[in-house]
Amino acid sequence: MDRTDLGSSLRAWRDRLGPAEAGLPVGQRRRAPGLRRQELAALAGLSVEYLARLEQGRAGRPSAAVLGPLARALRLTDDERDHLFRLAGHASPAPGIASTHVTPGVQRIIDRLHDAAVVAVDPTWNVVLANSLAVALLGDDVTGDDGEPNVLRRHFTGRPSRVVRTPEEAAAFEAYAVADLRASLARYPQDPRVRGFIDELRSCSPVFESRWTGGADISSSTSQLKIVRHPEVGRLALDCDVLDATGSALRLVVYTAAPGSRDQESLDLLAALGTQSFSTRP
Repeated sequence: MDRTDLGSSLRAWRDRLGPAEAGLPVGQRRRAPGLRRQELAALAGLSVEYLARLEQGRAGRPSAAVLGPLARALRLTDDERDHLFRLAGHASPAPGIASTHVTPGVQRIIDRLHDAAVVAVDPTWNVVLANSLAVALLGDDVTGDDGEPNVLRRHFTGRPSRVVRTPEEAAAFEAYAVADLRASLARYPQDPRVRGFIDELRSCSPVFESRWTGGADISSSTSQLKIVRHPEVGRLALDCDVLDATGSALRLVVYTAAPGSRDQESLDLLAALGTQSFSTRP
């Protein structure tokens, strides 16, 4: 690990990133270019003191769980992300290992979807990023503030959810989830996180175990109508699409409403009332 180069690289990347590119207000006058240290710390979910130690070469070796959110907050390219990991003494993701890096292009797409709730999930359906409208719409389902940031673990262990499903819809979702995990296992055979997550669900959820051993389907996602019951704006009927992020193992789960509908009016209200920051997960 090269602490000096790591610190200077972090400072250089922070200096080149303007607040508008990071989704922050631009109104205040700034003495220096780029983001303030406290702004980057907030975006990456770190303390200002720890980020200062990293930039000054005084911190120990940061973990991959710290580097991932830093790379996303700094809008690093894939090559820059890999360089960051190497500077910190970590290997870059190997072939067969799922990359969950949010590329600058994907981040810009999410930034511009102001009237859609967007959630980025990895191959095991951990929530990596959720825009402010998704946080306002889905709450704990995407923030994990109740202790569970994984969509599938939430479902198969019976956590409460704002997404309302009939028994038939729940069965269809479970079949799709199992098929999707089979596809992820085939796509990333060397990634221990995928196999480990499947083994975990098999041991903790009899429903998942039954579905896993009951077939070998591999399914692709389709657009579906989802019902969300929000504590303040009530019931929303939204189209839900799962999109692949090119160059990454991430998928974007996008919730939209028909233009001019009551559901769109409710989304607009949530967008006005919701937080302005993004919720991110390692």
